[in-house]
Amino acid sequence: MKRMILPALFLILLFPLASRAQQSAPGQVRQVSTPQPANVQPEMTPLQLGELRADILMARKMYPEAIRAYEKLTRAEPKNPVIFNKLGVAYEVWGNNRLAERYFKKAIKADKTYASAYNNVGTVEYAKHHYGNAIKWYDKTLKLRADMPAVYSNLGYAYFDEKKYPEAMTCFQKAIQIDPLIFQEKGDNGSVVQQRGVTDPGLFYFFVARTYAQMGNAERAAHYLTMARDDGYQKFVSAKTDPGFAKVIKDPLVVAVFTPVPELADKRH
Repeated sequence: MKRMILPALFLILLFPLASRAQQSAPGQVRQVSTPQPANVQPEMTPLQLGELRADILMARKMYPEAIRAYEKLTRAEPKNPVIFNKLGVAYEVWGNNRLAERYFKKAIKADKTYASAYNNVGTVEYAKHHYGNAIKWYDKTLKLRADMPAVYSNLGYAYFDEKKYPEAMTCFQKAIQIDPLIFQEKGDNGSVVQQRGVTDPGLFYFFVARTYAQMGNAERAAHYLTMARDDGYQKFVSAKTDPGFAKVIKDPLVVAVFTPVPELADKRH
């Protein structure tokens, strides 16, 4: 059976660039700074400027240049989990999962509570099709932080490819509850990797549509049901009798998904 893979990676920006004036690197003592007047912005340090430049290179998809910039920062801040994690993300987007995993684990070693890095190790395992291992890493992430919709989404993908559909549905629902637009593209750089690849896209879209339907969101249910139909998932019509679609099945947006397009109908005769 041919495996159908959607675009592999989409990354979301979860955390803004942290101010070193407000957040100490691991192992350093937080310094008490003199309060600044409300209308005076503190100047960025050379390290902050370096991180900002590296982030801009990532946003411009200049990955080799961004990698060099982050590597320079790791030499200046050898115990900073944020920089290690960003370097790992840069390597993963560039296609080097081996080095990506190495730097994600360096981030964890620097800060064992840094949830983003745990998630990102999970995405490397997922890319290897080690779905069981990916699930373990995502579970570890959620034990550290239970408010990350991308992690619930990633966990859902892993369960989906393990064919554990009820568990996948539960994870997708939790992700949507936190962020109703979690499955939309949100950019291509950041600190948390959000997985977007499945082996059966049509079935996946149907499940996402069902998840939105159970929550009463007819617009999003119709959108993903249409995607399932257009991807060739023949059983999309089962939504008409599926109890999971009961809340939205009579909504005009959902009804329209099952209405034949006149031009297509004419060609069949």
